[in-house]
Amino acid sequence: MSEFIVSARKYRPITFESVVGQSSITTTLKNAIVSKHLAQAYLFCGPRGVGKTTCARIFAKTINCLSPTADMEPCNECESCKAFNEDRSFNIHELDAASNNSVDDIRNLIDQVRIPPQIGSYSVYIIDEVHMLSQAAFNAFLKTLEEPPKHAIFILATTEKHKVLPTILSRCQVYNFSRITVEDAAVQLARVAEKEGIKAEPEALTIIAQKADGAMRDALSIFDQIVSFSGNEITYAKAVANLNVLDYDYFFRLVDAFLAEDVATSLTIYNEILDKGFEGQHFLSGMSNHFRDLLVASNEKTAQLLDVGASIRTRYLEQAKKCQAWFIFEALKVLNEAEAGYRASQNKRLAVEFALMRLCNLEYEKKNES
Repeated sequence: MSEFIVSARKYRPITFESVVGQSSITTTLKNAIVSKHLAQAYLFCGPRGVGKTTCARIFAKTINCLSPTADMEPCNECESCKAFNEDRSFNIHELDAASNNSVDDIRNLIDQVRIPPQIGSYSVYIIDEVHMLSQAAFNAFLKTLEEPPKHAIFILATTEKHKVLPTILSRCQVYNFSRITVEDAAVQLARVAEKEGIKAEPEALTIIAQKADGAMRDALSIFDQIVSFSGNEITYAKAVANLNVLDYDYFFRLVDAFLAEDVATSLTIYNEILDKGFEGQHFLSGMSNHFRDLLVASNEKTAQLLDVGASIRTRYLEQAKKCQAWFIFEALKVLNEAEAGYRASQNKRLAVEFALMRLCNLEYEKKNES
């Protein structure tokens, strides 16, 4: 039985080209390598799972590559690249500041910095979660960070830039990594599914990407979870069931019921949702997002902001044509009031059901006004 490797590790980018959703940063880093304008220290900051440490490793590997490609990617053939790929490189050093945050840890690092690289031109020191360093450790690190040996380059990574001392920030080139878009994450998941021989519906991959909340690493972990649940065929229904996500179909059916002024159907659908184990607060939030997406879908200029699969997008565009602007705005107002009062309500189910009744009554109230 072959050893299983989680997708987040197996498909971790090894070239700048394969990094997902950070093209501006990877292009800047490659240009710096081409022009040989390398800073003494870099700060990579942004949300978790967006490629900060991965880019740091690729950058460190590339600047030490003995024969990089024409587009500034590591060759993977020279001794330096082979040493890196086999985890035996003495040019690249990683320190986890979350568990090595004392003055002694930094002093050991400073002693190590003095040693020049054996292969390649640079010794690269990657310090992950740098904001976890103690005040004393930061102070001990300052002098070396400001005037390191010519062969030393520091790459600091953090999810909480605001916790890094201004004196540290002033000595670094700062790169702000952005969250991975749903579209980019879904495309990468489709590539992984193809390589693994897994048949996956686009809508299912979109749901996984949305659940990951901008983190590619999380998206791949969720992908592995769904594969374990559904086997070699990932469907939208299986993804929704496993991730405990409210199916879009509920919201589409509810809006149709509101437009038809059908209170009985809307209450029945909400009962189905409760039977699935979802709470009222979760439902109200999802309903509000649905009306927001309907508003976005009602205009050609904003329709591109829909982060959904092709078939779901078509349903949004079709339903948006049925909803007038006033109806969407009034619905959002009702749902916002319901969300605000939900926690304080003694009878939470009735609070949500009353909001549904009001939504079913919007068309009637509009007719009476006119």
